[in-house]
Amino acid sequence: MPHPDMRATLLALMLAGSLGQGWAQIYSCVDKNGRRLTSDRPIVECLDREQEQRGATGTVRKIIPPSYTAEERERIEAKRRAEDEARARVAEERRRERALLVRYPNQAMHEKERQDALAQVDDVIVAMEKRAEALKTQRREIDTEMEFYKRDPSRAPGWLKRKLEDNIAEQQAHLRQLSERQSEKQRINERFDAELARLRPLWAGQASSRPSP
Repeated sequence: MPHPDMRATLLALMLAGSLGQGWAQIYSCVDKNGRRLTSDRPIVECLDREQEQRGATGTVRKIIPPSYTAEERERIEAKRRAEDEARARVAEERRRERALLVRYPNQAMHEKERQDALAQVDDVIVAMEKRAEALKTQRREIDTEMEFYKRDPSRAPGWLKRKLEDNIAEQQAHLRQLSERQSEKQRINERFDAELARLRPLWAGQASSRPSP
């Protein structure tokens, strides 16, 4: 039977051999039941949580993140993408707010640009209304010429029929375009109203952040 000192020496040699061969890297973790587990390879029971990889001296070399199934990774990635998109939306919103403040440092400038935009559309509407009156005058002249053929309009000359058809088509087109310009004015007001609702708290925030005189 080996002497006790001899057994201690052999045990130390076996331990050193183990560390040199299979235990150069030691993995440890606390599983879902709170147990501290240790192994010479990644621990299956802790694939859903972090694991510590230690060297032979016991110092932590690195932290191994959890390993997930493909479905779990997809859920995590989808959550990460959603968070990134949310942060990007917030950043974009802040950028737009800053741009609005640069463009409209006060309500007077915002209102001036609204009126300028509306005035441009009004100029177009005035020109269209003048053209509409000219078309109405032309139509009265055509109707006067068509009086000669009121008993049988089919006997009217081709050039007069085409003139009447063109006048009718152009008046209808003008009515559509006039309606579109009115809708454009409504869209302009809606856009400036929405901007004003966003700008008011921004202006107020700027005013409150200025140092008192």
